[in-house]
Amino acid sequence: MSFEPVAGFRFGAVSAGIRKDGRIDVALAVADQPAVVAGMFTRNVVRAAPVDIAMQRVRSGRARAVVANSGCANACTGEAGWKATLDTTRAVAESIGASEDEVLPASTGVIGAVLPAHRIIERVPELSARLSPTGYLDFAQAICTTDRWPKLAQRKLGAGATLLGIGKGAGMIHPDVGPPHATMLVFLFTDAVIDAGEASDALAASCDVTFNACSVDGDTSTNDTVLLLSSGASQRRVSRDELSAGLTEVCGELARSMVADGEGSTHVAEIRVRGLATRDGARAVARTVATSMLVKTALFGKDANWGRLLAAAGRAGVPFDPREAQILVGGIPIVRDGAPVGAEAELKANEVLARDTYVIELVLGGGPGDFAYLTSDLGHGYVDVNAGYRS
Repeated sequence: MSFEPVAGFRFGAVSAGIRKDGRIDVALAVADQPAVVAGMFTRNVVRAAPVDIAMQRVRSGRARAVVANSGCANACTGEAGWKATLDTTRAVAESIGASEDEVLPASTGVIGAVLPAHRIIERVPELSARLSPTGYLDFAQAICTTDRWPKLAQRKLGAGATLLGIGKGAGMIHPDVGPPHATMLVFLFTDAVIDAGEASDALAASCDVTFNACSVDGDTSTNDTVLLLSSGASQRRVSRDELSAGLTEVCGELARSMVADGEGSTHVAEIRVRGLATRDGARAVARTVATSMLVKTALFGKDANWGRLLAAAGRAGVPFDPREAQILVGGIPIVRDGAPVGAEAELKANEVLARDTYVIELVLGGGPGDFAYLTSDLGHGYVDVNAGYRS
């Protein structure tokens, strides 16, 4: 897995013994000069200490570093967890010659355990020494928890600027991130020239149609964090529209990878709802269908059980006439005018459901409302992973 370095950033990772398996578990990204920063954070009212601290620091619009760990969420840990985060970021700041407020923390792992800051602090000198423009893969691997693979995506922005996205997530995935107010962590690095307002607006727009439009299990984490840092080192200015388009592509690719990596999942389904009066209505229906346990288990069984799809749509709180409903699986109509097309159509649809990825369309009227939501199937593997997660 090879990507182009992003000018102005260096990456590194070490093992601090936070994870039981001894894998690298602390990641550091450093900007050579203060970078423009924007962030989106979980809207769960139960938030981890690193989320609250990062939220406060992002408001300045400038940052020098991101330090992230796996193996410990440092959530619901009171003053001890808050102090552990501050001690860690202070050590990183001293090591790279930055202000403490310029270091943004992020954590992922088990809720309720205090971050062992002393273990990270002991390794900060080695962590800083390992920083390299090509260390992004180590960074990506260090933040993984139940992920089966690291998640990276890259695009070019305008004439000569680069955007790199690094993420993690496989369970506890139902992001609801917004402007400051197993977890998804996403870090986006670009060498484009942008200002803080453009960065924040573009990041919010891209998150709305990517991370906020995907789900593995319907659980919004205490630690969800999305950070965008821009070094400006390419000296290439990009427009807000160019930035937004690039972010949407990169974030969309990362979101799809997270859903594909859903704990125990074997399929990625795009639930597209069309024909409602508004986009918000289509979104509400798509989200309800995508998070239905009965729908997700039917996807696991490769069963075109359209009754579950239509019933989920009907409880979303959005008015439509079920007598006009159409459902297509991979382009194959299985419901027309609210009634089944027939057994032969469903058998063909079942063949589509055996694929790794596919689209299920619900056409619920003739209006302009249209929205797509990514989801995974739900099977035995999810229970196996999560029943023993803390052990």
